[in-house]
Amino acid sequence: MFQINMMRFDHVVVFAAEELKKYLRMMMPQSGDIAIELNPEAKEGFRLGLLEDFGLSDAEVEDAVLDDVVHIETHEKGGILAGSNPRSVLFAVYRFLRLNGCRWLYPGVDGEHVPMQSIVPTQYHKKADHRFRGHCNEGAESQDCMLETIDFYAKQEINVYMIEFDNPFTYYNAYYTHRHNETNRPAEPVPYDQVMQWKRQCETEIAKRGLQFHDMGHGWTAEPYGLDSTEGWKPAVVELTEEQRSYLAQLDGVRDLYHGVALNTNLCMSNPKVRSIMADSIVSYAEKHANVTYLHVWLADGNRNHCECEECQKARPSDYYLMIMNELDEKLTAKGLQTRIVFIAYYDTLFPAEKVKIQNPRRFSLLYAPITRSYSSSITENSVVNEIPPYVRNQWDSPKSAEENLAFLKAWQKNWNGPCFSYEYHFWRHQYKDPTGLAIARRIYEDIQGLPYMGLDGFVEDGSQRSFFPSGFAIYVYAETLLNRCVTFEELTEDYFSHIYGKDWKSALAVLKKICAAFDFSFMSGERSVDPSVSAYFDPARAKDFDDVRDYAAELRSLVAAHMAMPTRPQTVSWRLLGYAADFFEGIAAFMKEKCVGHSALPLQMAKEFLVEFGKNEIAIERYYDQANAGKSLLLAVKKPKKIVLQAGTEA
Repeated sequence: MFQINMMRFDHVVVFAAEELKKYLRMMMPQSGDIAIELNPEAKEGFRLGLLEDFGLSDAEVEDAVLDDVVHIETHEKGGILAGSNPRSVLFAVYRFLRLNGCRWLYPGVDGEHVPMQSIVPTQYHKKADHRFRGHCNEGAESQDCMLETIDFYAKQEINVYMIEFDNPFTYYNAYYTHRHNETNRPAEPVPYDQVMQWKRQCETEIAKRGLQFHDMGHGWTAEPYGLDSTEGWKPAVVELTEEQRSYLAQLDGVRDLYHGVALNTNLCMSNPKVRSIMADSIVSYAEKHANVTYLHVWLADGNRNHCECEECQKARPSDYYLMIMNELDEKLTAKGLQTRIVFIAYYDTLFPAEKVKIQNPRRFSLLYAPITRSYSSSITENSVVNEIPPYVRNQWDSPKSAEENLAFLKAWQKNWNGPCFSYEYHFWRHQYKDPTGLAIARRIYEDIQGLPYMGLDGFVEDGSQRSFFPSGFAIYVYAETLLNRCVTFEELTEDYFSHIYGKDWKSALAVLKKICAAFDFSFMSGERSVDPSVSAYFDPARAKDFDDVRDYAAELRSLVAAHMAMPTRPQTVSWRLLGYAADFFEGIAAFMKEKCVGHSALPLQMAKEFLVEFGKNEIAIERYYDQANAGKSLLLAVKKPKKIVLQAGTEA
């Protein structure tokens, strides 16, 4: 029998003890019951608590709310599982179990590898190499998927979970209306109030694990002024009052919703009333949501649409933005609220403020969001960073390369030396430019290696909760490398693939590597056209590569047929996912072949037909695969004649 004694009653530590009890019972099913007691003087059994409870040094901890330090010191019958905060105690439990052979390879019970074996003495001490290791909802999400990923990410020691919008209806609606799969799955719409209840349920599950909860983002340029952004990026006809119209950015002499989308509409930020309305709304929200670790305050999701009135042109948008931040800080301070705020370098606010500085930097963190960057290269210590171009209101060019984007962050950092982390898009549409997931996993690994050169302390990923097709390797690389930058890509590869495919993992990986090379991530990203005037995907010589995918898919099917029943459930699931993936690879290769030789209408028709046919599989694999998000990405590749830059959430 195992005894689990906790040094203090904290709900996260209680949950950590329950998780330890559950998995030890699964590993050693004949061990008997595992009691949970509160006994601060216990000398035997497992003892869970904070570092200070055991007299362990917390000198590494700069901020106990944010910094994760895990300490494990156990033997065959118990020992110490400690952390710098309650969340880190939970992470200590998962790391202890991991060191004893457990793996969480996908969300849900089908992704759990729990060996039946006795535990061994374990010594481990680690401060996470990066403070911010997170994920933000995107794509098409179901509530089952949200709850499973909150649980799964905690098991990966991902410490941040962000839910965008006051009501994330637009993302839920994409799933429950089965966008890009309407032929196969009739819509089952959910009401706004249901989604709000589900968000609160998610918040409770986030708190249960002690994760940092990051909230909101866009929306502050809409709801405080009586505009509804619940439908996201969907245009609407809105009757504006004269007062509302006076708050909006003036473009070409007109104040109106930008292309009919409240969420994309910027404001007349030189107007003191506009700034105060936003600040007051944020304060009101902060008062009602004390569970938020960081409240994100972003501007509109549109770009090059900032106010052109005479007063607004006297300063950059970032200057007026920081005026709002300073007013917000004063009002939060007056209310005695310690709410942490995130402001963002995104689109127009990539250009830093010239005249205004944050007055109370202790409250704020800067979020760097390079949405227009290329994912074909990463920052290294040898990267050349030039000066940013002059800011021309509503007429600037989007930075493309990683180095061009980094120049804007470095410009901000000249006057901002507070916390900075990045908002990245590997798991947004970019993952579908790499159907195997191998290239994007490598890019993530290399991007994390570059964080010290960028002055960034981690990532929050904007992406689908269903980014596990054909495997969860990229997510695995993301979580482990942010935690420990010293781990090698080869170590991660062997560990993950040997667990999901078993003894023949190298055979599966060898075929996936050939398919990855055939698609070529840079070409699929629209960056290697031999004649962009034809399309971003024009290169007739690549037709053979896409033909080869058909042969590689046949190899996969042959391997899958020999591995339909495996020793562990995750292995069985993984091989079967490869069977679906073979069809996925082959279908994409077929229409991309037509695209690369210069056809226009045919690839779009084929892509639509493919989505209908492959969509028949969605209900079987939806825990891992996001049909709506994939559909957006794939249709955009064949629909647009020339390379374009899109903003998050826009429709195909």
